[in-house]
Amino acid sequence: MSQDAPNPASGLSYKDAGVDIEAGNALVSRISAACKATHRPEMLSNLGGFAAMTEIPAGYREPVLVSGTDGVGTKLKLAIDFSRHEGVGQDLVAMCANDVLVTGAEPFLFLDYYATGRLDVDTAATVINGIAHGCELAGCSLAGGETAEMPGFYDGSEYDLAGFCVGVVEKSRIIDGSKVSADDVIIGLPSSGPHSNGYSLIRKVLERQGMQPNPELLDELLAPTRIYVRSVLAAARQVDIHAMVHITGGGFYENVPRVLPAGKAALVDLDSWQRPELFAWLQQAGNIDEREMLTTFNCGIGFLLVVDAQAASALTDVLIDAGESPVEVGRIVPADAVPGSQQIVIS
Repeated sequence: MSQDAPNPASGLSYKDAGVDIEAGNALVSRISAACKATHRPEMLSNLGGFAAMTEIPAGYREPVLVSGTDGVGTKLKLAIDFSRHEGVGQDLVAMCANDVLVTGAEPFLFLDYYATGRLDVDTAATVINGIAHGCELAGCSLAGGETAEMPGFYDGSEYDLAGFCVGVVEKSRIIDGSKVSADDVIIGLPSSGPHSNGYSLIRKVLERQGMQPNPELLDELLAPTRIYVRSVLAAARQVDIHAMVHITGGGFYENVPRVLPAGKAALVDLDSWQRPELFAWLQQAGNIDEREMLTTFNCGIGFLLVVDAQAASALTDVLIDAGESPVEVGRIVPADAVPGSQQIVIS
């Protein structure tokens, strides 16, 4: 037998294979306080069980459960490459909770999935504490989740994230676009940057420029996705909202049509808001045409609300009171409408 060959008589452990159960236990201990801080009164179980149990929030006569799942995408690659892990947890919650929100639902339950090749407790704790912060912003409980250590599948301590959100809405108050009609007004809410979309293109732009982003550019690129739950739910309690759109993957051209009835289109005035400089830089640096920009990025508007024209002023006032900076970005028109200068028609 070669002197370097393993001794078949020596026993192997799970840790020898690359999975450190003690590190997983240490992580649970590190994150438990942050998770508990998010718990709502409906929660019946604690962190660490096999499954999360919760009651339906009180006050609903015909509760409808709304669920959504998403990840953070290749924005994680930037976060990992530059050790900027603080914001991606909020990104994860936002991408799920904002999707649930468009139905008018109140997010109340969230679970996460963290997969890595080698569990770095400090990194994982930073990420999951960020998830807990996102849950606080969304008003939902971080009920638990799963941490998977998968050596040989992921490279070293690189990780991936997935999130799962459950919301509830009164059946009679579901917002589904069925009320949308011609001359409705479209109100936009500002984004905090690209949110969690278009990062494969962003990384390609950086690669083409042959540049390492400086700290200021990294701050802009890794700004956490905004969570619109509290302000939008406050508005929905006071104003009859006809439809809502989360400007996520696919930008304006892919997301707006989801709420448009047959024969109707959205006329969007591109001059109605100031596009953040970051998007102008990306467009110039990557030589990206305008349609591609609006199909890939939110370009400064992360969420849309569609409302009857007579209610637009009231909706704007409620949103301002809730801390938003709403802007009227367009209106609903017939599908054959012709756009003017600096306008687009989406159908």
